[in-house]
Amino acid sequence: MPMLDIKNLTLEIDNGSTRVKALDKVNLTVNSGEIRALVGESGSGKSLMVQAISGALPPQWKVTADRMSWHGKNMLSMTAKERRELMRRDIGVVFQDSITSMDPSMTLGQQLEEAIPDELVNGKWFWQRSLDRRKTAINTVHKVGIKNHKHYLNAYPHQVPTDIGQKFMIAMALISQPKLLIADDPTRGMETTTKTKVLKLFTRLNQTKSLSILFVSHDLLAIASMSHTMTVLYCGQTVESGKMKHIRKRPLHPYTKALIDSAPSFRADLPPKSVLPSLDGTIPSLQHVPIGCRLGPRCPRAQRACVSTPGVRRIHDHTYSCHFPLHMEKL
Repeated sequence: MPMLDIKNLTLEIDNGSTRVKALDKVNLTVNSGEIRALVGESGSGKSLMVQAISGALPPQWKVTADRMSWHGKNMLSMTAKERRELMRRDIGVVFQDSITSMDPSMTLGQQLEEAIPDELVNGKWFWQRSLDRRKTAINTVHKVGIKNHKHYLNAYPHQVPTDIGQKFMIAMALISQPKLLIADDPTRGMETTTKTKVLKLFTRLNQTKSLSILFVSHDLLAIASMSHTMTVLYCGQTVESGKMKHIRKRPLHPYTKALIDSAPSFRADLPPKSVLPSLDGTIPSLQHVPIGCRLGPRCPRAQRACVSTPGVRRIHDHTYSCHFPLHMEKL
């Protein structure tokens, strides 16, 4: 049984006159010890998925799903207290905008120490427990690449640069020793060396602590080497899902192929000033979503049948939603 199991998740947003489907029947599973990449260009709905899972959506937004469960327990039927307890202990989240996701009235050290569950704190007396919390906080910020802990633990969120805030958000997500880490573009704004260290930290925790990771990004180069499986989103719809090595070798959906081809190549035989492949057009706004397959107006393989929504097709453990997939040579 998957740890996180989501089937046909739909998110409807009321824009005043009508309701638009920001997410339309999205499917996602994360198994124990798995690193799953959730990829797609900006505006595809990746961050909305993170907010839907963590329960951070505005109350007027309507979330429905055939199944949205954590270890078999229905997340949509949980009380607010049960959902907070789940997010406090079992699921750690690294939000995209780290500075605005923190409490501006508390120092970073206070917020980090508060995130440590009581059962992970050693000591009988209050001063012993307080010292242990401080020690755990210092060790955690060192792991994510923050060396000058004395300065930053006493600083407020608005007093630190964006990359330090992002590292603190990662530290807050990891300090409770969660079973699942949801990382929404966690290395944004970081220099290359620090970015590499953070990715190695995630991989090491996955290998040594069996930490499951849902890695949300549009940087295929960063996640291709560490992810086991991949789910591709486009305009709020799941277009392809499967093992990373199979999708990289032979993508079946035109959008997935366009994403892979758009990643910079570092081949030695690449001619100078080579054109970077790209998909024509832009992702549509939620107010003007195409009917049927939402990629239709941009897809080089689009046909008349694409005005109807394609069903989910499966080849072993590889799923895709396309009327004319790439393995179908003749159109």
